[in-house]
Amino acid sequence: MELQDRVAVVTGAASGIGLAVAERLLDEGMSVVMADIEEDLLHERVAALDSYGERVASFVVDVSVAEQVAAMRDFAISRFGAVHLLFNNAGVGGTGRPTWKTSPAVWDWVVGVDLLGVAYGVEAFARQMVAQGEGHIVNTASEAGLCATPMLGAYHAAKYGVVGLSEALVMELAGTGVGVSCLCPELVDTKIFESTRNAPAHLGIPRPDPTPISVLESVMHTTALDPAIVAGRVVDAVRSESFWILTHDVTHVRARHRNEAQQRGETPTMIPFKGE
Repeated sequence: MELQDRVAVVTGAASGIGLAVAERLLDEGMSVVMADIEEDLLHERVAALDSYGERVASFVVDVSVAEQVAAMRDFAISRFGAVHLLFNNAGVGGTGRPTWKTSPAVWDWVVGVDLLGVAYGVEAFARQMVAQGEGHIVNTASEAGLCATPMLGAYHAAKYGVVGLSEALVMELAGTGVGVSCLCPELVDTKIFESTRNAPAHLGIPRPDPTPISVLESVMHTTALDPAIVAGRVVDAVRSESFWILTHDVTHVRARHRNEAQQRGETPTMIPFKGE
């Protein structure tokens, strides 16, 4: 897919992977609608990119609300005339609670953002892409969509859902000129573990303490990638029409462990982190 002079919409664009991808797409010559629920931070990020002039715009959106996602599409088309690339990236982490102690409100929040936000993006943008005969949709899942660990049941449910949605979508869109990629990152230097900062007030979840990425690397026995590296892989996948975007080699190991255990009929167990 050609990127120069085309249009992208990136959700979760105020920080982390979304911000890095938005910046990379601007560098590639695209016009970009940067969308996020964190209004002040979003406007700050867009203002910092003023060197790109009219090619960058902001839109405040809660992706768990279908009407807001549709409004985001309408804004992008009215501003730039078309959308060629959709990066369904907005997401929240789990709350670290056992699945059987996770409240309905938390389920609504995690699934609403992480899974339904992707579904609403697909519904809002895919028809227009098919009609124009070209486009690409990138959905952010996670390694957590390929293999599971305890205490993240709602997050795993949502991310497994994104993987399945993406696999179905790429089959459905075959031959239309619209490609699909599924991003399954392991640890990246973002604030995903602090995402309860955006949790609705009625959930009663306190704002999280900042967690240094070095601490997470130590706990997970892994290396946190710079979001810019992930952004480069996203661009490469769009250009080459590659479906899977995995960021860490260990993901292949863990997914293979899970799948081979399933083939043997074994009860799922915790997949060890590297070095354990």
